[in-house]
Amino acid sequence: MFSYINLFLITSVTLIILSCTLESEPHKQVADDPGNFRNLLAKTPISDSTITETPLSQIQLPSFSNIVEKVNPSVVSISTQSLTRGFFYNSMNSGAGSGIIVKESGFIVTNYHVINNASEVKVHLSNGQSYTAKIIGADYVSDLAVLKINASNLTAAKFANTEKIHVGDWVLTIGNALALKGNPTVTFGIVSGIGRTLTTSSNQQFYNLIQTDAAINSGNSGGPLINLSGEVIGINHAIIRQAEGVGFAISSSEAIPIIGSLIKYGRVIRPLMGMSGFDLSPATANELGLDIVEGVIVTSLTLDGPSHKAGLQIGDVMMSIDNHPTTDVQTWLNILWSYRVGDKITVQYNRQNKIYSTTVTLIERPQ
Repeated sequence: MFSYINLFLITSVTLIILSCTLESEPHKQVADDPGNFRNLLAKTPISDSTITETPLSQIQLPSFSNIVEKVNPSVVSISTQSLTRGFFYNSMNSGAGSGIIVKESGFIVTNYHVINNASEVKVHLSNGQSYTAKIIGADYVSDLAVLKINASNLTAAKFANTEKIHVGDWVLTIGNALALKGNPTVTFGIVSGIGRTLTTSSNQQFYNLIQTDAAINSGNSGGPLINLSGEVIGINHAIIRQAEGVGFAISSSEAIPIIGSLIKYGRVIRPLMGMSGFDLSPATANELGLDIVEGVIVTSLTLDGPSHKAGLQIGDVMMSIDNHPTTDVQTWLNILWSYRVGDKITVQYNRQNKIYSTTVTLIERPQ
């Protein structure tokens, strides 16, 4: 009897020690002995009782109707007429887009490409009223424009700080998709990416875009990309037609100062260095025999422009502005556009593996 008790105690202690070992060092067994891990799985059968299924009828899917009702009064449909002059006759072309009310007094933001070359712009509110709009300002670089209609007490949209968004967040789009009659079209999806760069067929580049898989169709341009709080996080901008579910929006944080400048000045005042460049890649650095692998390589200079006067040359690699690293073109422009016209900046650059610095006086970028 005593031997059985001892055997039981020894066996119990052994099991407890083994249990503690398995709990305290599970990764060691998996990493060091994959075969043993397979043995552990084989000795741990999964019972059907541990697997549960939730009937589809019991799954609670979210409803976005309250969000749509909240934001809808701030979204407008835009229709345009543009005159095309031909050799024998002229023709009128129609266009459609969307917009967002940014001020109760009738200021509306949309995309530049929605109203570009338009001879007439009409804004249609959610309550059915229509107005002829005046173009207050338009900015080709950002693809944004501000319109003004003779109306008051409108419902202005609330814009969110896009630094707080994350990949995977739910989003909605509301807009004049395909210029369909009736209520605006609503689609939903997620934030698929942030800080995206998009190059258009005309070789124009846009930076810091929000990527989404929410359906953006023709006519959605200029409409809002909103979060589940009903706040605008982006202005719908473009899609890639060769792909499915790849759309882009101009982030609110990028758009807000531009909208303010267009309302106040009718244009966006940006500083100019008088140079262009592209990202230095490790492969290009290796070809050029450079001992750095990031920066902006100067590809062209404006004759007698600020950078040319400061001594920069084609082939130089700009490394920083006022000690802020210019690791790529997007970063360079973000830093540059934080300055004002007339500011003096210190540019550090690499020329044939020697480091130099110079002072560049910024001028206004032509419209």
